[in-house]
Amino acid sequence: MAVLQKIRQRSLLLILVIGFCLLAFIIGDLFSNGGFASTSKDVGSINGKDISFEDFRIKVSNVEKSGQGMSATQAANRVWDQEVSIALLTAEFDKLGIRVGESHIMEVLKADQNIGQNPTFLNAAGKFDVAKFKEFFKSNPEQAQNFKEREKDAALNAKYQIYNTLVKSGVYTTESEGKFKYGMETNKVNFDYVSVLFSTVKDSDVKISDEEITTYMKANEKKFKAEESREIEYVLIEDKASPEDENEVKTSVNALLSGRIVYNQATSKNDTLPGFKGASNNIEFVNANSDKPYDSSYVAKKDLPAQFAEQLFNLAPGEVFGPYTNNNYVCLSKSMGRKSGANAKASHVLISYEGTQVPNKKEKRTKAEAKAKAEMLLAQAQANPSSFMMLALMNSDDSSSQQGGDLGYFGQGQMVKPFNDFVFGNPVGKIGLVETDFGFHIINVTDKQDAVRLATIAQKIEPSEATSDKIYNKSVKFEMDATEGNFEKVAKAAAITVNPAIKVKVMDESFGSIGNQRQIVRWAFEKETNVGDVKRFEVANVGNVIAKVKAVFEAGLTPVSDARPSVEPILKNKKKAEKIKAKMTGTTLDAIAKANATTVQPAVDVTMENPSLPNVGQEQKVVGTAFGLKGDKVSAPIEGNAGVYVVKTKTVFTAPALKNYADYVAKLKSQNASASGRIIPALKVDAKIEDNRAQFNY
Repeated sequence: MAVLQKIRQRSLLLILVIGFCLLAFIIGDLFSNGGFASTSKDVGSINGKDISFEDFRIKVSNVEKSGQGMSATQAANRVWDQEVSIALLTAEFDKLGIRVGESHIMEVLKADQNIGQNPTFLNAAGKFDVAKFKEFFKSNPEQAQNFKEREKDAALNAKYQIYNTLVKSGVYTTESEGKFKYGMETNKVNFDYVSVLFSTVKDSDVKISDEEITTYMKANEKKFKAEESREIEYVLIEDKASPEDENEVKTSVNALLSGRIVYNQATSKNDTLPGFKGASNNIEFVNANSDKPYDSSYVAKKDLPAQFAEQLFNLAPGEVFGPYTNNNYVCLSKSMGRKSGANAKASHVLISYEGTQVPNKKEKRTKAEAKAKAEMLLAQAQANPSSFMMLALMNSDDSSSQQGGDLGYFGQGQMVKPFNDFVFGNPVGKIGLVETDFGFHIINVTDKQDAVRLATIAQKIEPSEATSDKIYNKSVKFEMDATEGNFEKVAKAAAITVNPAIKVKVMDESFGSIGNQRQIVRWAFEKETNVGDVKRFEVANVGNVIAKVKAVFEAGLTPVSDARPSVEPILKNKKKAEKIKAKMTGTTLDAIAKANATTVQPAVDVTMENPSLPNVGQEQKVVGTAFGLKGDKVSAPIEGNAGVYVVKTKTVFTAPALKNYADYVAKLKSQNASASGRIIPALKVDAKIEDNRAQFNY
């Protein structure tokens, strides 16, 4: 009572204390969770144009539901790429004043088969009717509302078609360029040269510092832009069965072979149950004791487990083989008999005609024309069976023509009925003609296989509860020890392998050999996660991954460690070139060659299109210098791709002029055909793109 009295006396103070604590908790939560932080309501922005999270979320959800088997991260990446492309292109359309009218949008819509070929919008002649199309949506306002987004997409597509045409029109090839191309291919030069290759200078004689690599990257900044990234090393403690677990499964399966006695509570007596060997109902026995249901299909020898194929295929009816281990299952198999010719192999030549189900026809023909051609080919094949492959290659209307008509092995019922009946109703070597919904088939039965039907009990080898507990305890202990100590030393002491570090970006999902592990990547980029932090992740069907953040790389230049493999050879060669140039003294090629313990080499009929030197490779600078060298002069040292060179030109052959250079203009045009595909990457280079997706748990 005294305690209660004291509480009543201090009730006001107590209320104030509780209130203050609650307020502090709320304020702290607001700051830690972004209430007053810089977290944006937008998922990102492109050149100042915001992309709202809600719109983005709906689009990602729609992609996930599209049935393409994408993960949430993959869907988010696809939608983001689309949003970036649309924003960049739309800005270009606005700059250029590109506009589209109703007729242009309608043409885009008609190109969609779901619209252009929709019976609802076709007239009596089977043609798309704009009036019917408009009337449909006028009569169905709800459908019209849903269709507005499709119209927006069509308008955007129409603008892109105009834009793409402008780009293609702007990338043209002149007659002068064709003439230049002709010269590159046909003008030739003969010269002598002395080369001292970079490989003659030891790598150990030239050192490249991190500062030199950074300086090089800064001078070539666009090539070495890098997104924010994390380097993560990890160990994997697999959730796998122990040898004791495997032996326990083997014992369980082995016990099924023979009969066993079990107590029957209903009769209070012992019952003798038959084993697999003596079971009268094999299907029921398998389904009662196996982790995989009974499979009634016949299996060819080649499709049986390779290690046991011989024994399984040659079992006598009723004979049992096993236990044996296959793909993490302990198995017992009983032969249910063999079937002759269960699988067949055939080749065919398909001759289709208008109205069949084959989409890619080589030529249009009527049914009568197709039948006449098929009968002609049948006669040729029967007269000379060895020509079947060539007949299929030259005449068949389906993709199997590329394999000489070979369809491989197939079982009963896998092909359409007329085809199936012919193949399984005739011996190997039989050639005949059948008609299906695809057209006329000239068929050659090339092989048949016997197959066996097996009743197989398969029990999965899985870690027991005791094993799983050991794995869990081992993983938790490693996480605790690695958090407090050195990750590598702790792993070594526990005889656990540390996997090579993986570098990931903020929206990556793939995580080395263990596949998509978005949870690990997301953790590595959390604000609270620092270099050296360690965390354990349970990965279903894999085990425990204990990850450590090894390094944090902010957005900007590529990390030196990443750039070194590509930049170091360039800088080393520059230093080697200076060493080599210092020794390349002399007024003649012979003198220079002697000073460098090498020889003078000839180069004959070299072109700028293929500036290749014997035993060296492509050296454009060297060949270009030889073409331009005047008089009986020895060039200054030339720093090439593989070394340093001096040259002396002997003769230059200039090809005669042509009346026109159309063929060479055409070559250059074909090289420019992919210009439109480079638009988006080019626009991205100078764009200001802010990506906030990680803040929204994608």
